[in-house]
Amino acid sequence: MITIVISACLIAEPKTCKDYKIPLDADVDETKCALFAPPHFGKWADEHPGWKIIKWRCASGNVNDI
Repeated sequence: MITIVISACLIAEPKTCKDYKIPLDADVDETKCALFAPPHFGKWADEHPGWKIIKWRCASGNVNDI
């Protein structure tokens, strides 16, 4: 399984950061993840007001293992 890992920080407290994980469908590999990931950012940002995405990456493995 491939997971998008979003590293985000609070806008009000930039030193307070956290990783959020978004699992993708089983048929997505790491190369496709780079193409499929960006559309998830807008939805994530809408669901997490007050947070700013600092970086992101695609990771393989179980979402709980990352």
